[in-house]
Amino acid sequence: MQYSLRGRRRAITGALALVLAHGAACAAEVPADGFSSAPVAFAIAPQPLATALLAWGKQANVQVLTASGSIASWRSGGAQGVLTPNAALDELLQGTDLERESYDARTVVVRQRQKPGNATPAPGDPAAPFDPADVVPLATVDVQGLVQDGGFKADTTRSVTRNDAHLTDVPQSISVVTRDVIESQQAVDIGDVARYVAGVQYVDGYGGAPLFLIRGFDAGHGMTDGMPNGIARTEDLPPLIGIERVEVLRGPEAILGDASQNNNFGGSVNVVMKRPQAETVRTITYSLGRYDGGRLGIDLAGTASKDGSVTYRLVAAGQRGEKTDEGDGGGHGAYVAPSLAWQGERTRVMGGLEFVDNRVPGPEHTVLLGASLASASPYRSVPGTPGDTSTYRTGRAVFELDHEFEDWTFHSQGQYVRQRSDGNSWSYVSSGFGTQSNVLSAVARSFRYTGTYWTWQNDLTRTFRYGDVTHTVLVGVDLARTHAGDGGSGTTTETESGTDEVTDRDAYVTTRPLAYDLRTGATMSAKYNALIAPVSTTVQTLGGSWQTNAGVYLQDQVAIGDDWNVLAALRRTTYKLETHWTDGSPRTIRKARWIPKLGVVYKLTPGIALYADSSTGFQPDPLLGKDGQPLPVATSRQVEVGGKFDLFDHRARLTAAVYRIHVDHSVDLVSPEPPFFATPGPGQTNRGVELEFSGRVAEGLDVLASVTEARIHNNDDTRPTGSPRHQAAAWASYRFGDGDTKPWGVGAGILARSRSIGRTSGDGQYFGIPGQASVETNVSRYGRNWRLTLGVKNLFARTLYAVNFDETFVPVRQGRVVLLSGSYDF
Repeated sequence: MQYSLRGRRRAITGALALVLAHGAACAAEVPADGFSSAPVAFAIAPQPLATALLAWGKQANVQVLTASGSIASWRSGGAQGVLTPNAALDELLQGTDLERESYDARTVVVRQRQKPGNATPAPGDPAAPFDPADVVPLATVDVQGLVQDGGFKADTTRSVTRNDAHLTDVPQSISVVTRDVIESQQAVDIGDVARYVAGVQYVDGYGGAPLFLIRGFDAGHGMTDGMPNGIARTEDLPPLIGIERVEVLRGPEAILGDASQNNNFGGSVNVVMKRPQAETVRTITYSLGRYDGGRLGIDLAGTASKDGSVTYRLVAAGQRGEKTDEGDGGGHGAYVAPSLAWQGERTRVMGGLEFVDNRVPGPEHTVLLGASLASASPYRSVPGTPGDTSTYRTGRAVFELDHEFEDWTFHSQGQYVRQRSDGNSWSYVSSGFGTQSNVLSAVARSFRYTGTYWTWQNDLTRTFRYGDVTHTVLVGVDLARTHAGDGGSGTTTETESGTDEVTDRDAYVTTRPLAYDLRTGATMSAKYNALIAPVSTTVQTLGGSWQTNAGVYLQDQVAIGDDWNVLAALRRTTYKLETHWTDGSPRTIRKARWIPKLGVVYKLTPGIALYADSSTGFQPDPLLGKDGQPLPVATSRQVEVGGKFDLFDHRARLTAAVYRIHVDHSVDLVSPEPPFFATPGPGQTNRGVELEFSGRVAEGLDVLASVTEARIHNNDDTRPTGSPRHQAAAWASYRFGDGDTKPWGVGAGILARSRSIGRTSGDGQYFGIPGQASVETNVSRYGRNWRLTLGVKNLFARTLYAVNFDETFVPVRQGRVVLLSGSYDF
């Protein structure tokens, strides 16, 4: 069992006496050391002592209590190998002024070494009867009861500070979607994971991967294991069996090096992958459902050496989907990810590989024949198209290195990723082709894209203590480089149908007209098709650019007593883009910027933390303006205030945030005519209030809920699109039944949002997108080592639309979906 290190401050004059009484009563059954002395395989990496104790408690199956503030400033060198629990704990405490004391077979206290006037009585003599009157009164001591770190509530993060930190110590709104949430909701892909997170929306993609919106902005390329991705990863992300958890960071994340060119000022999504561990894992997962088809996965982990110093992880999965009523779909996927780690006395090294091969059907969609949903074409399948499918093939290599020096801790990690994607889709344009004019015409698009990027992060961390003030200083250097496309000129050849096909280029988009009437469903004559196809097929080549991001990073996490935490960070980011002008001559853009971040936390009580934060966003723009020069850098600033409230005996947390994000200029406006010069888009200001609750409210009852109120104002007074003002979600899961297993479970949830508006791409007319609500539920049966869940999504078969679209692409979500899923531990 794993426990969090934040608990309620309490005077334990009487409470600890009761613990001692219990220890005295049970002492005859407890070994001299306090609990089992049987050796256990431990694999605890160097890290803050707080999280090291979490890992020790879980692996030793022991509850840990510790005095408030006594461990906050300490780091542990870790513990590796087959050791007794006491020996492992002694290794964790080595070099500190802390000691351990056992009270019963499943409880140990970690506290400062005893001093005169601050003594705690030892457990009673097992040979003597216990007399409560003999208990010596104790001075009031702040105690952190380590509550269970499972279920829907998470307590730590590494993404925001690049080292392990407690969520209540971080002056920022962060949501963590745990494995328990993913399994409870029967999530099948990354798009399902963040649906219940405040301020987050998932938008189906057209001609590319779908994306997340956070606080009204694109989430950018996101991060994997805290490292910014050079190219967006959505459809080529691993299946959920390979993901440990998903963290949603709100606000600009340029301070972490995430400066992708996607207007990503609202936050970022960090996917944390599963890694080698000593604790044995032997799990098979499976699912079977409409549209998604069948999925099968296996997760294996454990020690690979007798002394426990080598650990491994192997995750593999496959998926096979079924076709829709319109004949599309039939997606499939394959994934394999081996990784290996070695832990020495002061050093830990990890290396891993990932391979993804996904064939993804495009979302069911239609088009609008006017500026309203009532004008939607009744035809969702167009003859002459090869089907709306995309293929994503990705290989990723990753490493981590940790080393403990005498005073400093060194952490290095990196990734190398190569992606290749291609696919087809259909839509329409409202202008005529060839000699025809004002004719609604369907078009088929195909694309191919190849990209490569690598990221390398290096950090040095040290803790300094001056009385009641503790500084945890981190100095970091990181480098990232991205290559988009091959930069070649490419050639086209004419096919038998008269269309053009790119034959030797790795990045392009081809648009081909289709002789099909979207109003009547009639196919145009072969003569008309031959007339328009040769003159109207267009090929747009992409890529050929190198992008380099380098940064120097300084961070200080200051703990002032037990009540104040300050996070101050400063980054110098340098951006370089190498590409070509239209005549083929080299073109280089360089930008540099200082990026500050400052936040303060005040703990009104150990369970109530109030915070304020200011952060800056930075986004270089490679597009050219009318003067032939690159557009100015886009910058943003967010101010956020909020509170984090631990409730229900610290088993649940309520996070409240009020924010304001101002951007000097947002999405660029690109001319539709050659040479396609761009002008900076209008700036905007996003404001909002977010409430989010997660955790256990009663025995067996876990709840996840969020409410978002958002307002967006464009500086040019245009109406914001795809921006519902109200959004709410709630999910509850209840486990019940006789015995320790509690063999039955039920879950239910609702997602709702208010109306938004879309805008046509041609004449700029606005149209309404209705508000909607969707209900889902499931029932589960649990055994000692297995779980089986039958669920229904969109229970009432509502017609569900995406939150944002234009007339050329109107995604229509699937109707009622029945899903059977489960797992088996062997």
